[in-house]
Amino acid sequence: MSATLLDVEAIRRRYTSLQSGFALFDAPGGTQVPDEVGAAIARTLREASANLGAPYETGQRVEAVLAEAKQKGAGFLGCTPAEVVFGMNMTTVNFALSRTAGRDWREGDEVIVTRLDHDGCAAPWVELAADKGLKVHLVDVNEDLSLDFDDLERKLSDRTRVVACSIACNAVGTLVDAERLCTLAREAGALSWLDAVHYAAHETVDVARLGCDVLICSPYKFCGPHLGLGFVRAELAETWRPYKARPSPTEPLARRFETGTLPYELLGGFNATLDYLEDIGGMEAIREYERGLGRRFIDALPDSVTVYGLPTMEGRVPTFLVNVEGVSAYDVAAALAGKRMGVWAHDGWYCVGLAERLPAEGSVRIGFIHYNTADEVDRLAAELGALSS
Repeated sequence: MSATLLDVEAIRRRYTSLQSGFALFDAPGGTQVPDEVGAAIARTLREASANLGAPYETGQRVEAVLAEAKQKGAGFLGCTPAEVVFGMNMTTVNFALSRTAGRDWREGDEVIVTRLDHDGCAAPWVELAADKGLKVHLVDVNEDLSLDFDDLERKLSDRTRVVACSIACNAVGTLVDAERLCTLAREAGALSWLDAVHYAAHETVDVARLGCDVLICSPYKFCGPHLGLGFVRAELAETWRPYKARPSPTEPLARRFETGTLPYELLGGFNATLDYLEDIGGMEAIREYERGLGRRFIDALPDSVTVYGLPTMEGRVPTFLVNVEGVSAYDVAAALAGKRMGVWAHDGWYCVGLAERLPAEGSVRIGFIHYNTADEVDRLAAELGALSS
């Protein structure tokens, strides 16, 4: 299905939450959920409230839900089902996997993170470094808030153990050339560890193409339930000793990194989410439609609105950090809420490394997703312009 055939009005009818006329531009903080996903969660609770290994019908249903989730997750990430990890959320999965990866690292070993990272990507390594005496290097950004690859190359050494990076910055929308980053990490003998939370909502994920060792994302950023979804390369996973309850399963491979009982009802919702994304046209159609919204927004903005970072849709996803001349970010968010439009105002946006490059008084984040319409974008741009009048 081509992007021109993305039927946004039909898509919106699948969401009770979009029927009030309130325009939501807060996708970077979490998307709305189509009714069919909520129904799948409820159905799983009704029909498959059991646990793995139960030798009767509800136990078999749970097994089927998990098997389907592993298969669908593998298709979404571009890996095998045995390499798919589920958990409470991206940050929880990341803390668990980072501890596993770093078991045998030694004082003086080095980890690399970047200024573009959400702290859910960076903090696990910062805390591991504090525990084990590791050195943390922070890769800088260029003037346009794109990643400084020259700085990355300068910071790589034979003591580098991991290069962690958010592929798409949740604050300013910048995309990172993840293939290049993974190649540099591999050539240095380090792990490549990708946070795709913001990326996976807007771009097709293919871990084989990226060449990464670990990738983690969150379905609630692409119209699914609150979960963490991850990939660990099989050859790497086989070498790790996991933190786990000893009787719990170690096969298939990635099961060894899933601590405790999984939320099977949310996995039922996850399965419905991926069916939904495929049914409306798939990620390629979604990507092209969203990029059109982003271009429309940029073209409509008056000079009184400052956009931080890249000034076009090249090298970014449709997430924008802005300020309106003469109006505080928090007043902008409040005024737009009064006009039935939802945006957030904040200071650092959980990007601790980037915060010093952002306005100390705060900024407004605007994020489009495939259920937003051209009319909504036009309304938003016009209201932003009117605020500075």
